[in-house]
Amino acid sequence: MRLALVTDAWQPQVNGVVTTLVELVREMRLRGHEVLVIHPGLFQTRPCPGYAGIDLAVRPGKHLGELIAAFQPEAIHLATEGPLGWAGRKYCSRWGLAFTTAFHTRFPEVLKAALHLPLWLGYGLFRLFHRPSSGVMVPTQGVLQMLQGRGFKQLKRWTHGVDLSLFEHAEQPRACAQLGALQGPVWLCVGRVSYEKNIEAFLTLDLPGTKVVCGVGPREAALKVRFPQVRWLGLLPREQLKEVYAAADVFVFPSLNETFGLVMLEAMACGTPVAAYPVDGPLEVLAAAEGVRGGVLHADLHAACMAALQVPRSQARARAMEFAWTETADLFLSHLVPAKPQALTQP
Repeated sequence: MRLALVTDAWQPQVNGVVTTLVELVREMRLRGHEVLVIHPGLFQTRPCPGYAGIDLAVRPGKHLGELIAAFQPEAIHLATEGPLGWAGRKYCSRWGLAFTTAFHTRFPEVLKAALHLPLWLGYGLFRLFHRPSSGVMVPTQGVLQMLQGRGFKQLKRWTHGVDLSLFEHAEQPRACAQLGALQGPVWLCVGRVSYEKNIEAFLTLDLPGTKVVCGVGPREAALKVRFPQVRWLGLLPREQLKEVYAAADVFVFPSLNETFGLVMLEAMACGTPVAAYPVDGPLEVLAAAEGVRGGVLHADLHAACMAALQVPRSQARARAMEFAWTETADLFLSHLVPAKPQALTQP
């Protein structure tokens, strides 16, 4: 099958959406599918206003159309709602092509925090984007129900996965070169240091030991000044990041608006239990049918942190093992639709 994947989020950006799409493409190609990734690196770009580190394609319509026309895809997936996603939507509408989309990020909340755009307006714009989609892939049941309440249609349950061979289990927290000798316990937070991540809820906690933050973003400079006692690691390659995960006692996830939270899976795969609020992303990632297994969910983040110290690392790893990329790819393939009638075939 030939799949055109249109995305505004791609390497060298570092975030959960990029990781998900890169792993998805790798899995698709391993299965023999031909995937054309249409990403910002193929176009002239400019920085996203208020969100440093994210580059957006400028006037991509003509070149995007040429790429799709030359590739002749059997299926088209618009992964993001940025300039490339809108250009792909316009092209499909013009030529009568069916496509699927995905809701990866609560970007209306980002727009509200960064640009003070009202939520109703942000979600109205996103609802318009997804309206002609033949299937809107959503990573959690909670987000699906939220979008249903906001008038979104054609919603499809999806999930994400973790590379269990890269993020190896550590039976005990182990020393790593990136951290050196730190007073324990070590509390780790990984992700973009941006408006929607609620990172201050972690930074202001009165916890014993040492707090560590790995990531960059628009709020990084100001928060480093406010919290000089925190160990700031910046952006690390994944080969180094896995060592940091394995060195932590607890992974703290303070976000309240996460659609999934892939970094929690990566930490748990290394055996590091998670402390988080009981909201959509953590509820999906940590909570198994028989109860919370990957860490501790609590409305009091401090209480969740202290309780997570008692969670066996083997239990966190076991929960992560339930999220394999094979299942992610299977679901993705099942939701695709033929761009044209009778177009979708198996390799």
